Amino acid sequence: MPRGVFHYFWTRIGQGDPFGAYVKNLARDGLHYWVFAVVLPLGDGYLSARIKPSSPLWRKMETVYADLSAAEKSDKLAPDDSAQHLLGQLADLGFASYDQFAAIALAEELTCRDLALTGAADPHLQAMKATFEAARNMAAETQALIHDFEGMQTIPHNLRVIASRLEPTGGPISTLSQNYGTMSREMSGWFEHNVLGPKSDFSKITGTVATSLFLTGMVRVLAECEAQMRHEQRKLGHQDASEEHAQLIAATKAYQTLAHEGLMQVRRETRRILDACKVMNRYVLGLSSTRIMCKIESARLQEGGIGLADIIQQLKLFQERVTARLEAVEAKAHIIALTRD
Repeated sequence: MPRGVFHYFWTRIGQGDPFGAYVKNLARDGLHYWVFAVVLPLGDGYLSARIKPSSPLWRKMETVYADLSAAEKSDKLAPDDSAQHLLGQLADLGFASYDQFAAIALAEELTCRDLALTGAADPHLQAMKATFEAARNMAAETQALIHDFEGMQTIPHNLRVIASRLEPTGGPISTLSQNYGTMSREMSGWFEHNVLGPKSDFSKITGTVATSLFLTGMVRVLAECEAQMRHEQRKLGHQDASEEHAQLIAATKAYQTLAHEGLMQVRRETRRILDACKVMNRYVLGLSSTRIMCKIESARLQEGGIGLADIIQQLKLFQERVTARLEAVEAKAHIIALTRD
């Protein structure tokens, strides 16, 4: 086991957060066995509930752990440095955070386990996984939208330059460039509020969905632990584990509530994103009007409007890209909004 994994493990549960991880345990006979462990604070200590891993993701993590252990030895990595190295390796696998990885790992392990035991996957868990993928795809479309928006920032300046060359101050092209600049600034404010930064609605949605997905899987594990504990109590008869049983029931209900609250938050954030997309579509419509007016002026100016024709083409391509991005974001947001717990 890489020390960095345990460092991250104890840091998180020390903060009072539940945690999930693949763990390679040493058996008494010197051999080893793998588990996916769900660990949470309980009473004065912690509860660790473990299931046998069997997913393709686990096989990938075997390699990740081996590489990380080798790096710890060869590069003499401190545990906290190793933990950061782990996050980098998870990023290479497509996970923006450890929480995203833990959520998908637990969901994959439970799905493989369900298929092996019953031949059918848990429909609610599958719906949650689909919601997470929709959130992750929406985040990717958002990043592309940011890139497209950054690429169009030079257009107002170029319009002003062309206007100064083709007409006196206050002419129609100058007016169009001013209008475009105003819309551009308003769009920039929209991006700063809704898209950019870790606290924006777009940024929060993926993390919130990942948390709900992990808690949903964890509640399933805890519920199975509680059922097994009831069975063992009946079977053994003389064991008095009522306090532990009560704690387990309370923990299951508490995390079930947290998972539900997380989904409620996801729906609220999704509604805000859909409202924001409507505003953005209005901005794009305004840009379309500007483009049409620029096209009219370009036709009037004939040869002098060659540079303006290039701007018009840039506006057309930008508008098409943004419209497609917004449609994709809205489609994913609708998937997320329909998720039920």
